[in-house]
Amino acid sequence: MAKVLGMFTVQQTIGNVLCCKCGISMQPNAANMCAKCLRSEVDITEDLQKHVVIVHCPECDGYLQPPRSWIKAQLESKELLTFCIKKLKNLNKVKLVNAEFIWTEPHSKRIKIRLKVQKEVLNGAILEQSYIVEYVVQDQMCDSCAKVQVNPDQWVAAVQLRQHVSHRRTFFYLEQLIIKHDAANRAIKIQQLDQGIDFFFGHRSHALKFVDFVSRVVLVRTRNAKQLASHDHKSNIVNYKYTFSVEISPVCREDLICLPPKVAASLGNIGPLVICTKVSNSISLLDPFTLRHCFLDADQYWRASFKPLLSSRQLVEYVVLDVDVVSEEVNIGGSKYDLADIQVARVSDFGKNDTIFSVRTHLGHLLDAGDYALGYDLYRANSNDFELEKYKGLVLPEVILIKKSYEEKRQKKRGKPRSWKLKSLNMEVDNSGKGRDQEQKMNSEYEHFLRDLEENPDLRFNISLYRDKEYQRSETTSVADGEDVPSIPLEELLADIDLNDIDVEEDGIRE
Repeated sequence: MAKVLGMFTVQQTIGNVLCCKCGISMQPNAANMCAKCLRSEVDITEDLQKHVVIVHCPECDGYLQPPRSWIKAQLESKELLTFCIKKLKNLNKVKLVNAEFIWTEPHSKRIKIRLKVQKEVLNGAILEQSYIVEYVVQDQMCDSCAKVQVNPDQWVAAVQLRQHVSHRRTFFYLEQLIIKHDAANRAIKIQQLDQGIDFFFGHRSHALKFVDFVSRVVLVRTRNAKQLASHDHKSNIVNYKYTFSVEISPVCREDLICLPPKVAASLGNIGPLVICTKVSNSISLLDPFTLRHCFLDADQYWRASFKPLLSSRQLVEYVVLDVDVVSEEVNIGGSKYDLADIQVARVSDFGKNDTIFSVRTHLGHLLDAGDYALGYDLYRANSNDFELEKYKGLVLPEVILIKKSYEEKRQKKRGKPRSWKLKSLNMEVDNSGKGRDQEQKMNSEYEHFLRDLEENPDLRFNISLYRDKEYQRSETTSVADGEDVPSIPLEELLADIDLNDIDVEEDGIRE
């Protein structure tokens, strides 16, 4: 204001004073001492803890929060930092400014944290000081882990996943989702059976959390029961064993479905023959003749449940002879479709007959003359579906195409390893009553699952793929060998990090 009016102003300056201890020039403060002399006179960390003992469970990575609760935290995580700071006594006498971990050897059983605190000293002067707190880690198993070590079969809750189909494609996909989200980290034991997987937990709450996760990724319905395990009449303590039966919908991706009349009417008279294009906590259905689509959630499906008319194990290979696109490209749920009239012939009929089928399909954007496709052969199928008999006068198409086939092109790459791999759960396999045929069937289904991941980017969107360290590109491999065969781009792969490998590399650098 004074400058605007043209008035003369005196510039205010802060003068320096001499430190009363060492005599150096300094900015004035309440103690009239420099920071170095102030630290030598006063130690604000004198009454603070610098050595603390914490109890750690090596099995579940939990830390004891007295008296009996356990907190799960990873090394150098926010949860562990908060836990360690709360263990310090008299920290409320100072103001905490910053806290950070100091690196220590993973096997040293030591955790170090550097804390920066402030406190008012000597006539109102504020002193800031840093100090290091060392935590000694003592290993001790928590109660649940100790029970497991004594008796691995001493479970409290069991989750039984079941799907009544002739393949395990759903369980292969669900296993990868469980690994990515670490949903089964509390499981005591995992057992693989013919028609499903059993998960055993030490607490009922852990089983409920796992059931909630499964219901969010696949279409399920759940039933539960409990059985009396023990009863102490003197102290009135009752122990139960809980069982959760989780039934997964038998409808899988690429299945052909005949909708019940009531369901078709509630969905706007779609179908009745539809294809399942996606399965999560809802089912996505597509009419391949009109490109109409709809979604069914868990409540809608289980209210009037139905089974597939034909499944992916009944797919037949066809060769495309002619393609005539009849509509523009349509985007449905992130996937592109084109209606087309196509002439196809069974690959198995070559050299035997000249049977040609004219069909309408939703794969006009993928198929060209000379390509191969997989579809359902309704011309020779003997279907005894109860829902199909309700539609009187319904004329079934001879062929319904499902997807493009790359089997002929894969013949050139047969026997060659992939550059990527998947992780698997540590499961106990029930081999009772299994022979060599069952093992070959399992390997064949897993191979088809890997091919589905390569062909469908939407299917591998929610799972983690890892680079194979042992993969080495052969010198005889040519670019033409993998031409037009779906593969997974390198940028979608994650590095499979092993802590043991990191320790070896660091030891080599130190040497």
